[in-house]
Amino acid sequence: MVKNRRFEKAPIIGTRHIQCFLCFCCLSICYALRVNLSVAIVAMTDRNSTNGDLKVYDWNEGTKSYVLSSFFWGYIITQIPGGHIAQKYGAKNLLLIGITLCSILTLLTPLAVEFGGWQLLFALRVVQGLLQGSVHPATHAMLAKWSPVEERGALSTFCYSGSQFGTVVILAISGVIAESALGWPGIFYISGGLGVLWGISWFLFSASTPAEHKTISLEERKFIENSLGQVDSTPRTVGPTPWTKIFTSPAFLSLIIVHCTHMWGFWTLLTQIPTYMKNILGVDMKNSALLSSLPYAVMCLLSFFFIYLSKVLARRENVSLSFNRKFFNSIGHWIPMISLIGLGYVTQAHAMLAVVLLTLTVGISAATYLGFQVNHIDLSPNYAGTLMGITNGSANVMSALAPLAVGLVVTDVTNVIEWRIVFFIAAGFYFFGNLLFVIFGKTEVQSWNSPEDALAKRLNVVDAESPALLLNGDAKKATITEIGKQ
Repeated sequence: MVKNRRFEKAPIIGTRHIQCFLCFCCLSICYALRVNLSVAIVAMTDRNSTNGDLKVYDWNEGTKSYVLSSFFWGYIITQIPGGHIAQKYGAKNLLLIGITLCSILTLLTPLAVEFGGWQLLFALRVVQGLLQGSVHPATHAMLAKWSPVEERGALSTFCYSGSQFGTVVILAISGVIAESALGWPGIFYISGGLGVLWGISWFLFSASTPAEHKTISLEERKFIENSLGQVDSTPRTVGPTPWTKIFTSPAFLSLIIVHCTHMWGFWTLLTQIPTYMKNILGVDMKNSALLSSLPYAVMCLLSFFFIYLSKVLARRENVSLSFNRKFFNSIGHWIPMISLIGLGYVTQAHAMLAVVLLTLTVGISAATYLGFQVNHIDLSPNYAGTLMGITNGSANVMSALAPLAVGLVVTDVTNVIEWRIVFFIAAGFYFFGNLLFVIFGKTEVQSWNSPEDALAKRLNVVDAESPALLLNGDAKKATITEIGKQ
């Protein structure tokens, strides 16, 4: 008798959830290590913002801009190599080495600045970017191995909400730390120390796959492996990366585009809106820890709301996985598109309305965690890390280009017409990217995911996030045959 995978039993809270919690903490630490300098550099260059006994540095705005951008110089480079290494050797050691070394360099940051000035700090941040470039690809590789198909969206959203959580926490506490006895070096000591503690926990409790975990129950392991189509215990060797097929896949090309357009709009919001709010609406967000962290906090909270909503939709038999992905991605792109246009027409008399619009616009983008941001695993569980490396690397180029484009359009920061052009451009990116994803995006595992046609069929047969098990004839026969062997 064939058992329906959906009704196989597994612990409600199991080892897979511990792995996802550790990934959540990993992303929280990573973003804290990434954002800490943005707050610390204010205290490092202003005696009134830190412990008066500590040395401060006379760096001009140009120098500070170079230092703040240095992380991303290294970050972009290791995206694709990081994904390839994670898929070949496993994500555990890659994340362990990368984040632990990054944390140690964070602990050494005050010493580096004292002896090497901004130049050594610049070099140190480039190396930290290189070490963190593999984080998103490796996290995707972990999720591809640990997330049962029916839980994939929820577990992925939970993991990636750690990035907002880490940002909120570091923005909220950095000012307090800088004014304490620890001064601005304390920002680096605390965030770096937490990273080292995470590394110890990760070493002790994580594994790249369920098969490699020492304490996972056989019941939970079988539940995960059967959900992913791994119906036997034979190790599967992933073949050479099919680069040509990947880059000629319309579904994957649309994924690259939607990721790039998302990052253009998202970073336009986060980097330029504070300047717009100050010069057009008279609201200084940069000097308010509450206003600076509010969009991230709302984004983190809405992530959990969207997880709940996805589970509600999954109970409906007529809701497919494809609809689910495109529905949430449309929420995360087209609502911010409308809000961005609206922001350009809010007057100074309604400045707080602009704050609300900005907060909701950033927050609602959390819906994309259930949209394109998990689609790499849908298309190819075997190469999910590499796919994320490609799209995230490309998207971070757009993150750098967006502020430069704003500088070309906005020649007078007090000219509201120029700012509206910026908002229309970003809104256009949001619209175009999601439109392509809706038209060309797919949720079926692609044929190039595995050199074995049978494995591709097994992975492709079930739209597992929907109760409706839609099987085609050949795939259904293959699946029943394989499951029947258990």
